[in-house]
Amino acid sequence: MRPADEVLGAVGFSVMTVRPGDTCVTMGVSDIPVVAPSIYLSLMESACVAALVEFLEPGETTFLSHSSLEIVGSATAGVEIRANARVINVEGREITLECDVYDGERHLAQAEITRATVERLSFLARTAAQSLIN
Repeated sequence: MRPADEVLGAVGFSVMTVRPGDTCVTMGVSDIPVVAPSIYLSLMESACVAALVEFLEPGETTFLSHSSLEIVGSATAGVEIRANARVINVEGREITLECDVYDGERHLAQAEITRATVERLSFLARTAAQSLIN
């Protein structure tokens, strides 16, 4: 990965239209037809990936290591929601981003997400080996 001072402040964005399958009812996590929390997190993770992609070396990728999600609003199917992410800290291979999700100007969710930089092939090899051991 590039030096921390180049990565700090990097931003990424992601947009999606909420489908009926993205709601709490469909996912079985509530009985109300609003966006499921996991969808907010996935959209924010996509924005994080967009923020970081140009700063990674060939063969590197990032993987979610920690998240802290706060839901502050709801949206229903058919609504277009957007996420943004901004790098706020880089410590070694750990990158922390602050993220938000909006429906228009309405704030729906916020999170602090930490992603670990990994070498893609060795990460996949370790994961495969662990799966065989278990």
